[in-house]
Amino acid sequence: MTINHNIIEGIIIADDTEFSPGELSSICAVSTEWITALVEEGILEPLNISSKRWRFNGACVQRIQLIQRLQRDLDINLAGAALALQLLEEIAILRTRLSIRESSVTGPTDSQHG
Repeated sequence: MTINHNIIEGIIIADDTEFSPGELSSICAVSTEWITALVEEGILEPLNISSKRWRFNGACVQRIQLIQRLQRDLDINLAGAALALQLLEEIAILRTRLSIRESSVTGPTDSQHG
């Protein structure tokens, strides 16, 4: 009998956590040049864009990972990945609006008449 001891490590990053470009590149295993390309493409927005010492919030980690998956799985360039990310975010906003609208139409008074 063999025992498989797979260990998965991870960290939880809050959206309000801040990272330098170097820290962000280390966490996501990408180059700082690629981080700069993401900023230039509008995919990432530093918290202090006017400063020479950029800082990024924790949500940027998730965005980078999504861009990496889009490029790896769909073999698209950075501009295409940026467009896909924008469309995914718009879909999420529309789904939220639809959910809110549906819950207001079928509000608590409708469920009481059942």
